Amino acid sequence: MSMHKNLVAQTGIFKGLHSGMGLAAKAMVLVFVVFTALNVKFANSIYAAIRGWIESALNWYYISALVILLFVCLYLMMSKFGRLRLGDDDSRPEFSNFSWFAMLFSAGVGIGILFFGIAEPIFYFDNSQPWKYPNNPFADLAGLTAMDEQRAVAAMRVTYFHWGFHAWAVYVIVGLCLAYFGFRKKLPLTLRSALYPVIGDRIYGPIGHAVDLLAVFGTVFGVATSLGLGASQMAAGLNHLFGVDPGIVTQVILIGLISVVATFSAVSGVGNGIRIISEWNIWLSIVLLAFFLFGGPFKWLMGFFVTTAGDYLWNAIPMGFQTFNSEGAAAWQSGWTIFYWGWWISWAPFVGMFIARISRGRTIREFLVGVMFVPTSLAFFWLCIFGGTAMYMELNATGGVGTAGIVEMVRNWNLPSALYGTISQVTGLGWLNWIMAALATFLLATWFITSSDSGTLVITTMLSMGDDNPPQRFRIVWGLGEGFVAAVLLLAGGLAALQTASIAAALPVSFILLLMAYGIIKSLHEDPSAVPAPDAETAPDGTRIAQELRA
Repeated sequence: MSMHKNLVAQTGIFKGLHSGMGLAAKAMVLVFVVFTALNVKFANSIYAAIRGWIESALNWYYISALVILLFVCLYLMMSKFGRLRLGDDDSRPEFSNFSWFAMLFSAGVGIGILFFGIAEPIFYFDNSQPWKYPNNPFADLAGLTAMDEQRAVAAMRVTYFHWGFHAWAVYVIVGLCLAYFGFRKKLPLTLRSALYPVIGDRIYGPIGHAVDLLAVFGTVFGVATSLGLGASQMAAGLNHLFGVDPGIVTQVILIGLISVVATFSAVSGVGNGIRIISEWNIWLSIVLLAFFLFGGPFKWLMGFFVTTAGDYLWNAIPMGFQTFNSEGAAAWQSGWTIFYWGWWISWAPFVGMFIARISRGRTIREFLVGVMFVPTSLAFFWLCIFGGTAMYMELNATGGVGTAGIVEMVRNWNLPSALYGTISQVTGLGWLNWIMAALATFLLATWFITSSDSGTLVITTMLSMGDDNPPQRFRIVWGLGEGFVAAVLLLAGGLAALQTASIAAALPVSFILLLMAYGIIKSLHEDPSAVPAPDAETAPDGTRIAQELRA
């Protein structure tokens, strides 16, 4: 099992890394960035064609794959294997529950729900069809075509669906496999190890290298895409707060600053920088949530949360199987659900590895319940309070339903401003709204720092063949490199192309995920430590000791 140690360079500039993997990863990133930046229009047309084919021809496959992964998670959660520890039998968790949940939430959903938390529910609530397909086919099929409270509930159902159990099942499978094979089976903490039950020692050869390079690709470009998206929203925030020009120059400066801070955090390690920033994220997020909750319609929002959570739980399984064939609804499903499933899959190696890294010592059941239910519950509450506040404003707008201005922003695809447009209307106290807009902008930065620094740690862990404390100089190189990729592609106008390519790259990753799900079940069934211990009253020869004593 220590074969991987021989693959790591012991001397030279690549000391501590797999030299071939290190060179290949840098070359892969460089070629992709240069190809995209030199002719963005041509590159984007290629990526868009691939993604378009995947989303239209393979929507049934993506939908089936996520349903399978969800049911595998539920099976393992309730199985006899739940008591096994992700590590030696005497190992215990490295982090407290609060720190663990904070890092799970930060790596998994933090930044996404700040960007989409208001824009997405509002899009599904709207009925104007600005993109020539239904805003919400689930609501339309149920006859909920008017912008009223029932359509608002249906809008939250779809939002929860895209951020809920199906999505997190992807992260759970990757995280569980890596933690199990890395900490219990002592294989390297890299994506290749999850394929050990399927291909054995060939994980140390070209197949293993290809799998890990695919994971590095998804992580680098996933983080770069997010840095670009986040920079645009932070620039919109600075424009709202101080009148700063939200253009490219501001966004590039923001990417540079975030990358430098994130690199320092990654160098300091999980136990220091990443953990501390993640915990601060949670406390500051509670302050922002409290502002929406108590500054807005508290009673209505709490009732809305109970209603929408129940609505989602009742409909989650049927929604997971739904495939649309009519032209408009199919276009919506490709643009939203299949886009999301591809996005979650492309991020799975990065987030799953980070989740595994912070979960050593927990039992399988503790891991499954914690990772599946805690971040999703927090995300649902967040999405409901943010999205619900915006929809309440639109339902009760003085000029009639839909005239509060937030729907119009989303219709015009001004998604970065939807958050600030809502905050500015929560209370009648302008100074308080301004402070909360500033807090939201600061949170965008800290969520991005946690995404970027954990991404850096994951990349360097994979390139060092699973060393959970990879060399610091490589953390600096890759941490700054992620920011460089984001800045170059932003300047070249290639971030949309990058996002498209990341979604297309999710297809081969999805095959790996299904193999991982098969592999973990196979390995657990063959794990001697998963077999129940013999009855304490039974002697080695099969006689029952208690019976002998009574005789």
